[in-house]
Amino acid sequence: MSQAANVLYTGKTHTTGGRDGASHSLDGRLDVKLSSPGSSAPGTNPEQLFGAGWSACFIGAMGLAAGQLKTALPGETAVDAAIDLVKGDDGYSLRARLSVSLPGLEREVAQRLVEMAHQTCPYSKATRGNIDVTITLAEA
Repeated sequence: MSQAANVLYTGKTHTTGGRDGASHSLDGRLDVKLSSPGSSAPGTNPEQLFGAGWSACFIGAMGLAAGQLKTALPGETAVDAAIDLVKGDDGYSLRARLSVSLPGLEREVAQRLVEMAHQTCPYSKATRGNIDVTITLAEA
């Protein structure tokens, strides 16, 4: 990161017990129980949390892109994220699929928003070249 980088926010969390533990933010706004994927124990898992965070961030990036294109982001904008935990010959990894819904926008405009957001969203940047990512535009 360049020296000119300006830190806008730092999210701080404390996690104990790994996948079968708990996590909370130091400001008290997040307090979740964790459970392994597929277990019947109460709680969420890192893959769900990652999908929720990426989806929210991606919608924010589409909002910025919409401003640049001088168009309005539909109020019903949504992103469905599927984050796969996979095991291959080289161990565990993640795979992601984002399905973006921009109802009411012309398909070309919607596709441009998705492409622009994928270039600027911090989650997209962090995963680029590291995991398999598929982003599709849902049919209106």
